[in-house]
Amino acid sequence: MTRKNRKVTIPVSIGYGLTDIMGGGAFTVIGAWLLFFYTTFVGLSPIEAASIVAVARIVDAIVSLFMGSFTDHFYKNYLGKKFGRRRFFLLIGAPLMLVYILLWLNGMNFWFYLSVYLAFEIIAAMVLIPWETLPSEMTKDFTDRTKLSTCRMFLSASGTFLATFIPGLLIGWLGENNADAYLINGVVFAIMFTVCVFISWKVTWERELTPEMLAEMEKERQPMTAGEKLAAFGNLFKEYASTLKVRAFRKHLTIYLFSFTAKDVYNTVFVFFCVYCLNVSSSLAGTLLSMSIVGLPVTLAAGVAIIKYGPSRLYVFSYSLMLLCLGGFFLVYQFPTDNKVVLLVVIAGVYQVGRCILEFTPWNVFPFIPDIDEMITRQRREGLFAAVMTFSRKTTVAIATFAVGLLLQSGGFVKGSQTQPQEAITTIAMLLFVGTAGLLIIALWQALTFHLNKRTHKIFVDEIERLKADGLKQDVTPEARHIVEDLTGYSYDSLWCQSAPERAKPIEPTSILS
Repeated sequence: MTRKNRKVTIPVSIGYGLTDIMGGGAFTVIGAWLLFFYTTFVGLSPIEAASIVAVARIVDAIVSLFMGSFTDHFYKNYLGKKFGRRRFFLLIGAPLMLVYILLWLNGMNFWFYLSVYLAFEIIAAMVLIPWETLPSEMTKDFTDRTKLSTCRMFLSASGTFLATFIPGLLIGWLGENNADAYLINGVVFAIMFTVCVFISWKVTWERELTPEMLAEMEKERQPMTAGEKLAAFGNLFKEYASTLKVRAFRKHLTIYLFSFTAKDVYNTVFVFFCVYCLNVSSSLAGTLLSMSIVGLPVTLAAGVAIIKYGPSRLYVFSYSLMLLCLGGFFLVYQFPTDNKVVLLVVIAGVYQVGRCILEFTPWNVFPFIPDIDEMITRQRREGLFAAVMTFSRKTTVAIATFAVGLLLQSGGFVKGSQTQPQEAITTIAMLLFVGTAGLLIIALWQALTFHLNKRTHKIFVDEIERLKADGLKQDVTPEARHIVEDLTGYSYDSLWCQSAPERAKPIEPTSILS
């Protein structure tokens, strides 16, 4: 369902962004509380609880990898023509959000929790991957895309706050040892997610089909042999691998994965850290996590700052602030005082400023990556890039979650116990401080050389439009040439060719970190 001449207004941007209440909220609850719920109430061991998340996300990551390409080509069939190649999945995904409730039932076995979590992860991917491509579908303008992404991240921050505030409130109300608090929380959020995804479907639109897409739809489909299907399957993986040839995307992906995995380690370990290392209640841990409410005004400020200063400076500010706060938590852990709770609230609040900017920036950068790819391939592959990001993210978070569970168990963690041996307490502290800080430092290293911003993007897009209008390549300005080569990683003279993917030549050997 494509619509011409639609404007990206604030209400439209809010409607689009509502889905990230699910994207931010669901996985914040899962990251902060699921392992604690499974080990404390359900009776699973740390490695069993972590393996549920890890196995489900690995399977989901593989599904996600195909989802992007699937939505890229979904316009060729009846449902895609009628409801949109991206938006159709929001429509059917909205009622399926109710599966989230089943995650928080008490008294079930390992296989039940694994099956339900796997189902929810796949449903979430089915919604989020096509939804993430919509800013690129709805507008080409940097400011309009930033408006969409800013509203998205503001609502994601709202979801993150609710995902930490509501569980802490319910635990404080119903009692520390009442598993019903988690189930009620699941019901509230599942209904909220359903409504949000439906609204996003209602207010968004997609770009008009290109002449090439229309011509492809007119082609008569020929039956494929087994060999041709196998070759097509192999070519799909080549397409995914080709995304890593875009230098800006390699850097973007590295920053995204290491910073978000650092955040995941922090969220997974923090409740354990509060309860067993600092000897405070789980409801106070929820209160400290709910300091994410500071993310609401910070997101609005970040929306202005990313236009004025660019992503690189926001990354540096965010990671530096989070590292400073980890140092503050370490001092409170090592030198407890009577003012411990006040100090924890202050440090947790400042940490959430950095965390909010960490989450805000990559998804504001993402809509501009396909523009850079277009210079190399002369194709629009938003779904492909969204799938690679989702696959990579879910793979790394699965590994990180399983590693946390494995280290907790090997560190002597006793499931269902209100007290833990000193070895387990030390393991929890090391995971929080060393694990989170180490990952942030790697992300910071890459952020220092990331050059995509409003000015460079405009020069880049203007050059694409000039070439589309049959401009001569030899007329490129030195500045445009330099920016194109820096962001693509290719020699300018080898770009924008009839068979660009084969003829373009990288300036240097491709590396995931270069």
